[in-house]
Amino acid sequence: MSITSEQPCFTLIKSPSDNEQTEADLKHDLENGNVKIKIAALKKTIFLILNGERMPSLLMTIIRFVLPQDNHELKRLLLLYWEIVPKTSGDGKLLHEMILVCDAYRKDLQHSNEFIRGSTLRFLCKLKESELLEPLMPAIRQCLEHRIAYVRRNAILAIFTIYKNFDFLIPDAPELVLEFLEKEQDMSCKRNAFMMLVHADQERALEYLSGCIDQVHNFGDILQLVIVELVYKVCYNNPTERSKFIRCIYNLLQSSSPSVRYEAAGTLVTLSSAPTAVRAAATCYIDLITKESDNNVKLIVLNRLVGLKDDPAHERVLQTLVMDVVRIIAASDLEVRKRTLDLVLDLVTSRNIEELVLVLKKEVSKTHNVESHEDTGKYRQLLVRTLHQCTVKFPDVAHQVIPVLVDFLGDSNVLAAADVLIFLREVISTHSSLKSLIVNVLLDVFRTITNVKIIRAALWILGEFANSVEDIQLIMTQIRNSVGEIPIVADELRQAAGEAPTESLEPAATPVAKLVTADGTYATQSALTSRVAPSSSVARRPPLRGFLMDGDFFIGASLSTCLAKLATLYVELVPESPRKQNAFLAESMLLMTTILHLGKSGLPKKAISDDDYSHIAFCLRVLSERADADRGFQVICRQEYRNSLNSLLEALHKDTLDSNKTKDKSEVKDHADDLISFSQLLSKNDLSSAENQLEMSLLQALGTTQKKEPLSFSMTKLSKVTQLTGFSDPVYAEAYVHVNQYDILLDVLVVNQTPDTLQALTLELATLGDLKLVEKPSPMVLAPRDCANIKASVKVTSTENGIIFGNIVYDVSGAASDRNVVVLSDIHIDIMDYIVPACCTDAEFRQMWAEFEWENKISVTTSITDLHAYLEHIMASTNMRCLTPGKALSGDCGFMAANLYARSIFGEDALANVSVEQCGGRNSPVTGHVRIRAKSQGMALSLGDKINLSQKSGHQLRVTV
Repeated sequence: MSITSEQPCFTLIKSPSDNEQTEADLKHDLENGNVKIKIAALKKTIFLILNGERMPSLLMTIIRFVLPQDNHELKRLLLLYWEIVPKTSGDGKLLHEMILVCDAYRKDLQHSNEFIRGSTLRFLCKLKESELLEPLMPAIRQCLEHRIAYVRRNAILAIFTIYKNFDFLIPDAPELVLEFLEKEQDMSCKRNAFMMLVHADQERALEYLSGCIDQVHNFGDILQLVIVELVYKVCYNNPTERSKFIRCIYNLLQSSSPSVRYEAAGTLVTLSSAPTAVRAAATCYIDLITKESDNNVKLIVLNRLVGLKDDPAHERVLQTLVMDVVRIIAASDLEVRKRTLDLVLDLVTSRNIEELVLVLKKEVSKTHNVESHEDTGKYRQLLVRTLHQCTVKFPDVAHQVIPVLVDFLGDSNVLAAADVLIFLREVISTHSSLKSLIVNVLLDVFRTITNVKIIRAALWILGEFANSVEDIQLIMTQIRNSVGEIPIVADELRQAAGEAPTESLEPAATPVAKLVTADGTYATQSALTSRVAPSSSVARRPPLRGFLMDGDFFIGASLSTCLAKLATLYVELVPESPRKQNAFLAESMLLMTTILHLGKSGLPKKAISDDDYSHIAFCLRVLSERADADRGFQVICRQEYRNSLNSLLEALHKDTLDSNKTKDKSEVKDHADDLISFSQLLSKNDLSSAENQLEMSLLQALGTTQKKEPLSFSMTKLSKVTQLTGFSDPVYAEAYVHVNQYDILLDVLVVNQTPDTLQALTLELATLGDLKLVEKPSPMVLAPRDCANIKASVKVTSTENGIIFGNIVYDVSGAASDRNVVVLSDIHIDIMDYIVPACCTDAEFRQMWAEFEWENKISVTTSITDLHAYLEHIMASTNMRCLTPGKALSGDCGFMAANLYARSIFGEDALANVSVEQCGGRNSPVTGHVRIRAKSQGMALSLGDKINLSQKSGHQLRVTV
């Protein structure tokens, strides 16, 4: 017969390590007249009993010398002692000494102190012996009429527990509690009484609720929560009763308690799918989010809103509440804002897009040039992306969005500015009517751009999409202002020599400065003293010149390409004026030559690279040899560049559509040959066939939900069973490891394979890594050839591989030898249980790659002969998602580079770069490296170990091409 060590546990006590007293010492201290000594001895007795010692000789001592005491601390300890002490003999009969204890219980139930009465009533809820409870029933009934609510509240709980376990002791409990409920005024007592009726006699609970259904909104929140639970259960079991209680749930949506409103909204949506009900529940959720200060609560309620959106029948209702949902972005938490914006993007329609854009524009203006919080820049970036996606879905609002977003090009947040340029690039290439608007606003803010990457991208857009003479001339003017006076080398040398240009030799605009001399008189300084700018004044340099002087000549190559494009287009637009053509070409060539001269002069911090030099020289040659090189250059600029851009945008659009299809792809609930169910024709059993949401929520919280689809062996419980000892060991043990987010539950099966009784059998566990053992398993006695289940809980605090190790210690009954020890095999906690695939942009990936300091480089050693198969193998074994587009990985060139990304449930990011190749032909094994970067060392090392293990298993994988 199998037994289990898991007993009903109501109290957890930390056991000290100094329990060295014997049973005789404890008996002597318990008989001592000093109350403090009695308390200390009783505490040590409780610790020893919890550790598996029975100590039967102390029972009568405690009854004689401790039980009569009136000290309150002693009485509290006695309640703990009576809870854990063995109350039956070996044959299962109640000990005779417990009759005296029962008499003490009765006296405590009639004690004048209400705390002692209430504590005793709570203790009686834990008793499992009906022989002890039967003589106490009259005293328990009398406590229902006590003047103190604390006593009455606990008396109801005691009656509820006794009726549930031993209904023959108080068969009239439902009638008694209903009568008590009708007379009671205290809300906590009414809550306990009503909760008992809900679980013990729903008919009487409904009878009481029907009589006071109009006063429900005046009840306390603790009673309202129980009423919501009752309504859900009744309507779940008998859907025909919904009409009676829908109005009650509607009234509870206006409750002053947020928890009641939350539960009422969830119950209302479950019971009714009418648009009015969904709208009322969604409005309640939105109101809760906006008024609640706890960000965790906001996220929980927001998930309920997302769940409503996922139902097609409810989505239309939520689309009318978009402007109410967008109010949630007033929260300070970035994650709440991100999820809210994602929800708004899914719900927005052509009817409310303009209002949404106005709200987002206000939010954008609030964050402009404001860095009061570290998340302000990230929030600004979220707003930019949201407006970008709004414009993609509804192009008619682009003209409202563009002027607002362009202001961010001069912002210090480079990522937000880069997102704006990506947005402008897509809009200007897909909406030809907005080209002039985008070019004009770019020219307006060009002088404010201070980042070299942003200027480079802006120059590309201006050079690619400028299509009029006026635009080209304005662009040239902005470029000349940004470069400064040319030739650059001569101007820099002149400034270094102290010769300021004419415009800088002007009187100072400051007032006359008054100086106080030693004798107390004033001395003045002339305001007409000319100020010569210092030669190293970086602040006075125009932006483009500043970048060139810093040695960044890649911007010079980009500028030369832009000038070459503009010059060839200008020649086509003014064919009737060769003089203007030559003048524009000469000015463009002068800018290129001065950049080349500067690169070779030695003035910049870094000399120009050969690649940048050859690129600028190529652009010069194109402009100087127009007749020969113009045609090929025009083909490259006008066709190839534009085709490449269109291909990129099409690929991005296709990826977006594919991700949306994957997201929207829902499981087919009703097949073509399924029966159609009409609620009017179904029986009660059929009407209640839906899942019980209360039970499902409890199962999800416990991590014990069952999947309906058939699972492979790797996803079943058998795959998570770890053998801890050998079959020939005296004690066989195996453990089922269940991971539920931050908790690990170990269910250890222990089998006694000997003909002896094993006493004080203890499972001793220890952890390595960021694991913490929550509670120590209690000792037990194992009969010959018997088995038992021992459970232990481990808390996880970070994402890294952990190890649980230990042993089983026991004594053999009747043996005089020392304790026996069986060493257990190690249990390795897999990091993959905490890592989930995630997405991020290329810019975010590069930024994290630069910031993360821990890197783990793994050499590829595998027999896999296909690059794509190896990448899939790594992704499957690490739970990481490939960020590199599929088109970039397509083809067969013998080389592959891909970026992978994942995130742990603790919010830790993991990056990986796979660089592999096939050196010996198509059938040769894959070689290369996998580089992992993470913020913590443990995560980088753990992922590396996982990849190494997967490569060893991958040796068995052969791919034929």
